[in-house]
Amino acid sequence: MKYRKLGASDLSVSEISLGSWLTFGAGVDDASGRACVNAAFDAGINFIDTSNIYGLGAAEEFLGRALKGRPRSSYVLATKLFFPMTETDKGLSRAQIHKQLDLSLKRLKTDFVDLYQCHRYDKDTPLEETMRALTEVVKAGKARWIGFSEWSPENIAAALAIPGVAKFVSSQPQYSIISRRPEAGVFPLCARNGIGQIVWSPLAQGILTGKYRRGAPPPSGSRAVSPEMSGFMSHWLIDENLAKVDRLRPIAAQAGMSLAHLALAWVLRRPEVASAIVGASRPEQVAENAAASGKTLSSDLLSAIDAAVA
Repeated sequence: MKYRKLGASDLSVSEISLGSWLTFGAGVDDASGRACVNAAFDAGINFIDTSNIYGLGAAEEFLGRALKGRPRSSYVLATKLFFPMTETDKGLSRAQIHKQLDLSLKRLKTDFVDLYQCHRYDKDTPLEETMRALTEVVKAGKARWIGFSEWSPENIAAALAIPGVAKFVSSQPQYSIISRRPEAGVFPLCARNGIGQIVWSPLAQGILTGKYRRGAPPPSGSRAVSPEMSGFMSHWLIDENLAKVDRLRPIAAQAGMSLAHLALAWVLRRPEVASAIVGASRPEQVAENAAASGKTLSSDLLSAIDAAVA
């Protein structure tokens, strides 16, 4: 496993990180989840990403149990807030930042998180209130660094312009071969300001593993057939995307890689990207994805990929 510095922080994170959206505490049973966590550590993964909204706290509770007994210095732990936990507990107000972080720390069974992230932008709370509250939890030692997910360049620039507050070191956008929107505005703005990228869904909800084929039912045991994990699959499982994957298959073969490794190596080709978050329901998936770290793609292969998905 190779490691990269996360933005202007002192965090060194594994190129492949373990996520928990739709899996731990929800679609994956406890024993399988623990096996995935153990496989992650065995593969050299040191970065674990979660959120209070995942399973309404269940993912954090699972990780609190699964990480118990491991040296706190052996992993980098990130969580988030924004989405409604109750009818009244939502957003990025000062009260919510303090309340939700304390609840997250309790579920995670730790005194601090390495990275606390705004899961989305809160248009209903003054940005300065949010940034000053995040600064307070950093000064209190409850969060070492702060980040955001899916903020626009305008939101990011506005936060950077506020004086005397903690600075963001991470951005968490959706990014994959077939979902490239952050490249135009978010990546360059963040690069100029010491903000690294932790990308989510680099395998496009598993589409880019090649397991789903046009005209065929989803394979047994896949995310697409899981009642707990398939809710966001419909816009991915369309002929247009599956046709792109079919055009990528011979390119992966030419590279001597699996489709998953091709997709992860493509994401990691960008120096702005510190880590690619992958979810897993089985330990062998974790090991397979972790093995993509360090793989590179030639300029000819990159051009072929661009042509295949144009």
